[in-house]
Amino acid sequence: MKVPLAEPDLTGREIEYVLECLRSGWISGKGGFVSEFEGEFASYLGIDNAIAVSSGTAALHLAVKALKIGPGDEVILPTFAMIACANAIRYVGAKPVFVDSEASTWNIDPMKIEEKITSRTKAIMVTHTYGHPADMDPIMEIAEDYNLYVIEDASEALGAKYKGRNVGTIGHIACFSLYANKIITTGEGGMVVTENSKLARVIRSLRDQCYDLERRKWLIHNDIGYSYRMTNIQAAIGLAQLERIDDFIKRHRRNARLYNTLLRSLPGITLPNEERGAAHVYWMYTILVDESEFGIDRDTLMLKLEEKDIETRAVFWPIHLQPPYKAEYGHENYPIAENLSRRGINLPSGNTLSERQIYYVVACIKQIYMGDV
Repeated sequence: MKVPLAEPDLTGREIEYVLECLRSGWISGKGGFVSEFEGEFASYLGIDNAIAVSSGTAALHLAVKALKIGPGDEVILPTFAMIACANAIRYVGAKPVFVDSEASTWNIDPMKIEEKITSRTKAIMVTHTYGHPADMDPIMEIAEDYNLYVIEDASEALGAKYKGRNVGTIGHIACFSLYANKIITTGEGGMVVTENSKLARVIRSLRDQCYDLERRKWLIHNDIGYSYRMTNIQAAIGLAQLERIDDFIKRHRRNARLYNTLLRSLPGITLPNEERGAAHVYWMYTILVDESEFGIDRDTLMLKLEEKDIETRAVFWPIHLQPPYKAEYGHENYPIAENLSRRGINLPSGNTLSERQIYYVVACIKQIYMGDV
C-alpha cells in the first residue's frame, strides 16, 4: 500500500471556482476571488485584515519589512523552525538570534527569550510547530515589557487555538503558508494577517511594487516593493478549501487520536503532546525515536518505511547548523532542538489520509520494531 506524506483534498468546489475564474478572464493577481478569499480568511480568524501573497516565505518577508526591521536590528526566533524564518530576517539585513525549544511542545521556550534580548532587539518571531500553539501569554508579556513586536509564524497551525484564541491573532502580525501540504492550500501561496490597519496598508503596497494607487499614479512607485501577489486562480482554490477547513481539522485530530492509540505502548516512541489550553491541529503527526529502546535510529526507520511505500520526512534541522548559518552560529548549543532534529520523524498526515492507511503505517512500524523485516 502506498501512503504519501501529505496530499491535498481537492474534492470540494475547487474545479467549479477555478473554471469560473478562467471564464472571467481574471487570472492574475487582480480579481474577485482574491478579495473574497482575503475577506473569508479574516472572518474565519476573527481579525480585521488578511493580505494574500505568493508564499509563506513572502508573508514572513513582508511582515518583517512592514515592521521597519533592518540592518543593525535583531529578531529572536527558535532554531527549531523552517529556515525561511531566519532567511526573512536576513532579507532585510537584520540578525537572527536563536533560542532553544521546550521539550514538551517543541516550540520556542519562553523562559529562554529574555536572556537573548539586547538594545538591538526589535521583535520575537514565534513558530507554532507542526500545529501546536506556542505559549503566547508569557511571550506577549516579555514583548510588552521590552516594547517588542511579536510575529507569529502560523504557517503550520491554521485553525489551532491557544486558550480559546485563534493562533495568528495574538501577536502584532502573523504569517500563514498555503503550500500544497498545509491544512488548506492554494498550491503555492501565503497570507499575512494583522489587526493593525496601517500595517495592512503597508503590506498591501509592498506586495505589489509600491504603486502610488491612492493618487492614481499607476507607474509611480512610492518605495522599493515586490511582486508577491497571489493569483486569482490560487485564491479560487483557497476559497473552496477554506469552506471545508473545519472538516480538515477534524480529520487531522481524529487521525492523531488513532495514531496515539495504536503507538502508545510501543517502546522507544515518544508521541506528540497537546498541552492544557492548547488545541493542536496536528498538521504533521510527529514522533520521536529513541534508538536505545526502539532498536534502530530514526533514519533507519525512515528507510525501512520507504521500502514499504510509506513516505515520511525528517523534522527540521536546527537553523544554527544549516550551511548558510553554521559558520556564524555553529558554535552555539541548543540541546533540545538538536535532540529533536536527530530523533523526529513526520508520519503520513495529509487531508486524504485514511484509517486503513494509518493501520498499515503502524503495523509496519511494529513489524520493524519486532525485527520481522
